[in-house]
Amino acid sequence: MFICYSHFLILLLFFHNISSSKALKSGFRVELIHRDSPKSPFYRPTETHFQRVQNAVFRSIHRANYLTLDSLHDVETTVIPTPGEYLMNYSVGTPPFQILGLVDTGSSTIWMQCQPCKNCYKQSRPIFDPSISSTYSSIPCVAAECLTEKTSFCKFNNGKHCAYKATYGDNSTTEGDLIWDTITLTSSSEDKPVALPKTVIGCGHNNVGIFGEQNSGIVGLGNGPYSLATQLRPKTGGTFSYCFTPMYEGDRKPSYLHFGDRGEVSVKSAVPTPIVMNNAMPFGYYLVMEAISVGSKRIEFPRNGEEGNIILDSGTVLTFLPDEVYSKLEAEMVNAVNLVRTDDPSKVLKLCYEIRSGQQYQIPTVFAHFKGGAVVELHSINTFVKMTETVICLAFSPDSTAIFGNLAQQDILVGYDTQHNTVTFLNTDCTSEL
Repeated sequence: MFICYSHFLILLLFFHNISSSKALKSGFRVELIHRDSPKSPFYRPTETHFQRVQNAVFRSIHRANYLTLDSLHDVETTVIPTPGEYLMNYSVGTPPFQILGLVDTGSSTIWMQCQPCKNCYKQSRPIFDPSISSTYSSIPCVAAECLTEKTSFCKFNNGKHCAYKATYGDNSTTEGDLIWDTITLTSSSEDKPVALPKTVIGCGHNNVGIFGEQNSGIVGLGNGPYSLATQLRPKTGGTFSYCFTPMYEGDRKPSYLHFGDRGEVSVKSAVPTPIVMNNAMPFGYYLVMEAISVGSKRIEFPRNGEEGNIILDSGTVLTFLPDEVYSKLEAEMVNAVNLVRTDDPSKVLKLCYEIRSGQQYQIPTVFAHFKGGAVVELHSINTFVKMTETVICLAFSPDSTAIFGNLAQQDILVGYDTQHNTVTFLNTDCTSEL
């Protein structure tokens, strides 16, 4: 059979498009390491379970303060310094060099410490040396990546190339070269490496501040042009999700970050809600919460014009609500919960109760109502945290910046579609295989 050359090319393109669409739909998952799990370098075996819980609450207050501080600055020159709650292993360069980064949906860039590191925070792991990577290259000043990234500028000494500097709310800084190199992720579902060539990375040579020595930098999953989620878009179609297993109850099972078709929340009953711009943090995942309800009582959420009014954040443990919303929610809980009031041992949370071993008690379901008709059920695992063997506290707090924290997201599959700018919630058992 004879096929002319032009027809042959058409057939080649046809099969290429089929394989490309399959590649777009292919998915993989990466294990998230909770900072309090034995797999984490932050783990301290001498700490008790409840010391870890109270430390997480303190970190949450600290991070919320910085999110509030960030709204006072030019957001693209300000990132969130308080360490997140989840870490991720990945590799940079050729040959691959292992990095452990803090995963943060509130940050929009990827950065790590790099050699030469004359003015850097102490890091317990080896620091990446770009000179040994065959795929490393500096980004020229005229490249689109340098011209569109607001934290970047042209560095004229030691050759004309792109550099970056990001300043945190407490004046901690990361500064260095903006580079291209290959990032490699290992899929925990198939144990296959997923390479992302020519990824834009901040190679920090001057990093000063409150960064922990246990990690190498930050993996931004925010909605900015150079976050990991955005740079993976050609492979994943812009979808990713995570499912946080219960963090402070019983044996902790691993949580996973899903990309591509594994990241889609395709159950028909799951209603998407739009990601809405907020000028205080343009690359954060802001949503519009319309109300929060307990039983038949609906508490309206204040609107912020056309902007989003609550940020969905993986790095904050507690959920923060505007003062008037929190007060009404607390009052409804007081009416509904038939337990003896007590004080929070950490002196942070406002509504706490005494419990006894084996005691049966009822916590009402809270419903979070989002724009577009999305309703998220928040059960006791999402709304209360056990601070000691005999004390439980409402895991919500009043603040001027509303944050939907990660305790509220436990046992909920949270799917992000950055192509269509939506988030979808699905109540599920995150310990089961997804």
